[in-house]
Amino acid sequence: MKLILGGGGSGEQTALSNKLFDEIIDNSKPVLYVPLARDGDYAGCLEWVTGELAGVRKAGIDMVQSGAELAAADLSKYAGIFIGGGNTYKLLKILKETGAFDKIKNYLARGGVVYGGSAGSVIFGRSIDIVKYMDTNDVGLSDLSGFDMIDGASLAPHYTNGNSAETKAATEFLKEYSKNEWIVAIPEENSIFINDGIKVIGTKNWYMFQNGEYKMFDPFPLTF
Repeated sequence: MKLILGGGGSGEQTALSNKLFDEIIDNSKPVLYVPLARDGDYAGCLEWVTGELAGVRKAGIDMVQSGAELAAADLSKYAGIFIGGGNTYKLLKILKETGAFDKIKNYLARGGVVYGGSAGSVIFGRSIDIVKYMDTNDVGLSDLSGFDMIDGASLAPHYTNGNSAETKAATEFLKEYSKNEWIVAIPEENSIFINDGIKVIGTKNWYMFQNGEYKMFDPFPLTF
């Protein structure tokens, strides 16, 4: 299993994550893009991801437009899966209702590569309830459990990328939330890399919340 969980963002913010993705995939195969956290305009999503992954060596980009299409796909033909951002609740509901959730889980268990951004990263934590301060559960999802791939932690993306008031509000929410489970909070410039261990890579400080408190860590590869 090779899993890159990005904090969000695009362009230069994700340069290190994109470089890592390029290094760990079979560059002779295409990448499968999953834009299901978004609403409509998947053509626009494909245009965005084509530019975002322009520096990644690959044999093109294929895109699914439904959970059923993803559940039926032959994932072995792809270098890796890129799961984009949007509404986390919508994304997880689609994956679970169509069987695509188990399909991705099995793909990772067989050594697959997945690169998630924002919502596409949050689903790999313990619970997506962590994003209720920034996302809305308009789809009525009741089972909020994620893939739980971060040693029991939930993942908070986009942390510290807002203004001071937004960061303060997020910090207070995360401190309270961490009384029940621990949290890794990363900015858009950072990502978590899971492969025989868990590392945080990036260019900005990242944070760990636990028991109502938090610690800040320097921006370099760090195993936890």
